[in-house]
Amino acid sequence: MRVAMIGTGYVGLVTGACFSEFGVNVVCVDKDEGKIQRLEEGIMPIYEPGLDDLVANNVKAGRLSFTTSLPDAVKEADAVFIAVGTPTDKKTGHADLSYVYAAAEEIAAAMDGYTVIVTKSTVPVGTGDAVESIINKARPDADFDVVSNPEFLREGSAINDFMRPDRVVIGTSSDQARDVMSHLYRPLFLIETPILFTQRETSELIKYAANTFLATKITFINEVADLCEKVGADVHDVAKGIGLDGRIGRKFLHAGPGYGGSCFPKDTLALVHTARDAGSPLNIVEAVVEFNDQRKQAMAGRVADACGGSLKGKTIAVLGLTFKPNTDDMRDSPALDIVPGLIKGGATVRAFDPEGMEEAKHMIDDVEWCDGAYETMPDADALVIITEWNEFRGLDLDRVKSLLNAPLMIDLRNIYNPKEMAEAGFDYHCLGRPHVAI
Repeated sequence: MRVAMIGTGYVGLVTGACFSEFGVNVVCVDKDEGKIQRLEEGIMPIYEPGLDDLVANNVKAGRLSFTTSLPDAVKEADAVFIAVGTPTDKKTGHADLSYVYAAAEEIAAAMDGYTVIVTKSTVPVGTGDAVESIINKARPDADFDVVSNPEFLREGSAINDFMRPDRVVIGTSSDQARDVMSHLYRPLFLIETPILFTQRETSELIKYAANTFLATKITFINEVADLCEKVGADVHDVAKGIGLDGRIGRKFLHAGPGYGGSCFPKDTLALVHTARDAGSPLNIVEAVVEFNDQRKQAMAGRVADACGGSLKGKTIAVLGLTFKPNTDDMRDSPALDIVPGLIKGGATVRAFDPEGMEEAKHMIDDVEWCDGAYETMPDADALVIITEWNEFRGLDLDRVKSLLNAPLMIDLRNIYNPKEMAEAGFDYHCLGRPHVAI
């Protein structure tokens, strides 16, 4: 099998590398010549654990290659995956499909013989129909099928998510396309991975419905955390108590500063607008989007409250900037609201993130960037944890206390135990858990 992967962003590069590990010959295409050159040199454009070795091994084996020539890659391919970006249109709130449609036009011009065209990008219902129409208009004689095959990759564990997924969803009504997709995913059939074949429209909606449900779960526990603070309950135990119910499950029940990243903010907003356009508004999802935006904006105020009500003249040490650990992705990270909020309140901010600082420097101004966690702390008035990187879970608390002006920690990820922190001499503030006096 031969695959052309259009786009070498997070989804395209991981998917292409993993398919090549399955023994498929994959050519990854991108118009950015510098990016392709760096990939050929083994330099990854994103941070994802294990991706550099996976790419290097399959390039060496001759199954994975990179090019800027879409026609050369497509004309030899049995399947062409569209894995380009679908960012939120700032004016309308809908997913911007211009890159998907542009790729479809180029694919139409380059196809040679029967080709399965797969939308891997996250796209709203009806996009497959639009892609099919574009290709039919450009090439009425073309022999092809358009398939929906949404990705469910979690940043930081994407390779394992591809190799051992919870499920694979494939939307097509064509037996020929189904055969091609079954062949591509044969290694997963062999380990009895659930493979759901369904209509193309259903497949497109499954992706949005899944991400929106998870975002709703996060928002629910964040609201419960606020209630816990009012009534003296512990959100950690509430989450455990409801998560042990098999109908609910324990995942995504972790109180925090709000969800971010490349998927949840974009996909919830896109589904809201799709539903409105269809005349079937999703009131729950609209409330989720609104609450999440408000929560991220409110976090700087929580830090100010812990600092006595004002940030003016304070120095704040910030650990973690990316929206989650094990990625360098800053897209819609809570830090993009929290750090500017601290600065607007009059604070001086020193920050460190193991992987995200280079990207953060382009998105946040007036920050003192540090080379390590402890470098943020000397004479700081408070320490704020925004992202739960493993290296922040085991800080030397004696050292932290000796560096800070006062032993004040605001933990927006609840990674420490309030009682233990009080015993260690910290004025420890977290989300949805009772404050324990020193």
